Amino acid sequence: MTPVSLGRAGTLASDQAGRMEVLDIVRQSHERSRGYGLSETMRPDYSVLGEPDLLLKREQNRTLCTHALPVIETLYGQIANTHSMVVLTDSQGLILHSLGDDDFLARADRVALRAGALWSEQQQGTNAVGTTIASGDATMILGDQHYLRANQFLACSSVPILDPFGELLGVLDVSGDCRGHSRHTMALAKMSAQMIENHLFTSAFPEAMRVHFHGRPEFIGTLMEGIAAFRADGRFLSANRSAQFQFGLPLASLKAHSLSSLLNVSCGELIDLMRTGVSAPGDRLLSLRLPSGVNVFASVDFRRSTSVAFTTDATDITDVAARKRTPEPQAKLSGLRYLMTGDPQVAALVERVRKVIGKNIPILIGGETGTGKEVLASAVHRDSPQCDGPFVAVDCASIPDTLIESELFGYEEGAFTGASKRGACGKILQADGGTLFLDEIGDMPLALQSRLLRVLQERTVTPLGSSRSVPVDFALICATNRNLRERVNSGEFREDLYYRINGLLVTLPPLRLRTDLAVTVEKILRAERPGGPVTRVSPEVLAAFTQHAWPGNFRQLANVLRTACAMLDDDETTILRDHLPEDFFEREGAASQAHSKESGRLDDLALSAVSAALDTHGGNVSAAARMLGVSRNTLYRKMAALGELRRR
Repeated sequence: MTPVSLGRAGTLASDQAGRMEVLDIVRQSHERSRGYGLSETMRPDYSVLGEPDLLLKREQNRTLCTHALPVIETLYGQIANTHSMVVLTDSQGLILHSLGDDDFLARADRVALRAGALWSEQQQGTNAVGTTIASGDATMILGDQHYLRANQFLACSSVPILDPFGELLGVLDVSGDCRGHSRHTMALAKMSAQMIENHLFTSAFPEAMRVHFHGRPEFIGTLMEGIAAFRADGRFLSANRSAQFQFGLPLASLKAHSLSSLLNVSCGELIDLMRTGVSAPGDRLLSLRLPSGVNVFASVDFRRSTSVAFTTDATDITDVAARKRTPEPQAKLSGLRYLMTGDPQVAALVERVRKVIGKNIPILIGGETGTGKEVLASAVHRDSPQCDGPFVAVDCASIPDTLIESELFGYEEGAFTGASKRGACGKILQADGGTLFLDEIGDMPLALQSRLLRVLQERTVTPLGSSRSVPVDFALICATNRNLRERVNSGEFREDLYYRINGLLVTLPPLRLRTDLAVTVEKILRAERPGGPVTRVSPEVLAAFTQHAWPGNFRQLANVLRTACAMLDDDETTILRDHLPEDFFEREGAASQAHSKESGRLDDLALSAVSAALDTHGGNVSAAARMLGVSRNTLYRKMAALGELRRR
C-alpha cells in the first residue's frame, strides 16, 4: 500500500470516527428530548417575548451584544444570498438578535426562529443552539437530526461564546435550508465566535498587562494569537482559548500560575525588554519561552493605567504622545440602545445622533442639569469607531480659571511655579484616538475659547511652556445647560467657536417631560441592587414620582432611589412611601402647590386655545404644552375634557 493510500485510509478512519461522534451527540440529545416530554410530531413552541421583555433581556446581555453585533454583520456579509441567517442567543438559548436573507426569514419565522424565541432543548428538542448549550461544544444539526419534524428543513451550525473566565455567555448560530448546506459554515461560525471572545477578553481587562503571543510572528494580531492577562505584579488573570492551547493547560490549571512561570520572564524583566527594544531578530516583537520550552513571539499591551505606572521617563510631552499614554481607565458604559426606554422624544434624538456617528461631525448636547448629557456622550463614544480609545470628560465649570488651561492643554517641566517636574499630559492629548467631552462648555473663559478654537481648526495641541505642537485626533462632544446663542449675543461666547462645536445640536428633555419614568426607575433599581432580589416601587410611590417636578432630574431620582434602597430591610423588595427621604415630600408638596396653580391657569384658558395650540404644532403635545405654559400631564387632562365636551 502506498503512503498516499495510507493517508487516505487515515483520513477515512478519522472521518468515520467524527461521524460516529456526531451520531452519538444526536442520540444523546434525542434521549434528553424525550425525557423532557417532547414528541417528534408535536407543534413547536412558537411563543416569543414581547418587546419590553426582549429589550430587558438585551440589556441584561449588553456586553455580549455590544461585541457580537458588528461580528454578526460581518459574518452575514459572508453568507448573504445563501438562504441562511445568523442568530445570537443568550446562555439559555433565547434569541437576542437575528440577521438573514429575506426569502429564508419568512420560513424561519414560521418556526419562531427569530428574536424573542427560546431554542433550548427543553423547548425545541434537538437543535444546534440547545444542544450546544447542553454539551458545551460547537454542534452541527442537519435536517432529520432535529428532534421535532417541524424543524427538519433546517441545517444549523452553533458555536458557544465564552466569557473571559470560561463561562458560557451565549451562542452564535448560522441556520439555513438543509438543501443548501455548506461544510464551510461551521468554520466561519467558529472564527466569528473566536473574534467575539477576543473582543470580550480585551475589554474585560483594561487595566491589565496583556501578552499577545504565537509561535509564528505573522499570527500576532490575528484570531490565532494567544492572549494572556496578568496583574501588574505578575499574577495570572485569564487567557483566551488559543493561549490555553499553546500553554497546554486548561483555564482552571492556569490560575495557579504567574507571568514568570508561564512565560519565563518577570514583570520587571518584561518591562525592561519593552523599554530597551530587545526583540526578536528582524522584528519589533519580543521572544519569550513557554513552559514546554517552545519559543514564541510576543507583544505586550499595557496602554491604560499600567502604562502610567510603568513609565518613569515621561518628561517630554511628545514622547508621551508617541507612546499613546492614556488617562485612567473609564467605566465601560453602554451604547445608545441603552437609552431607548420608550420615550418618543429620546428615540427621535437617538436616531438623529446615530446618523452622524463616525462622520467627524461635532455634537452639542443641550438640556437642564441632571438630564444625562454625559451619559449620552458616553453612549455615543461606545457606538463610535473610536470606542477602543479613551473617553475623556472635562467639566469646564468645575475647574478653576487658573487651572483649566493646564488641565486642557498640559504643560512641560517648569512651565509655571508649582508645575510638576515631569510635566503633565493635558486632557486634549489624553483624548487622542478617542472622544473628548467638554461639559458645561458655556462656562469656559473667553481666553481659552480662542485656544480651543485653534486646536479644533489645526488638530494640534501645544502644551504650556512648549514650542512644539503635537497632532491630535479625537471626536468632539460638548454639552451645556446654557443658551449659547444668547451668550454669543452678549459677547460671553465666541461665535466662531459656537459654529465649530455645533455640528448637530440635540436637547435632552427633562425628566418631568418624559414618558418613560417607570422604565427608568426599574433600570436604576437594578443597578442599585445588582444580583439581589428584584426591587420595585409601590403604585403609590410611582404615582408620587409621576406628579413630582424633579428639578434635579435623573440625578435627583437616582439619589432618592438609592436612599430608599438603603432603608429596605433584607427581606423587603418593594419601596413604600415610608422608605423615601422626608424632604422628598416637602418638595412634593411644593410641586403639588405649583401644579394646582398651573391647573388653575389652564382652567382659565378657553378650550379653543388648547385646540388651537395643538393644531399649531401638528398635534405635538409637548410643544403645545410649552406654548401654553403648562405641563403635558395637565394638557392631557384638558384634552380629555375637550374630547368629552365634543362628544356632548
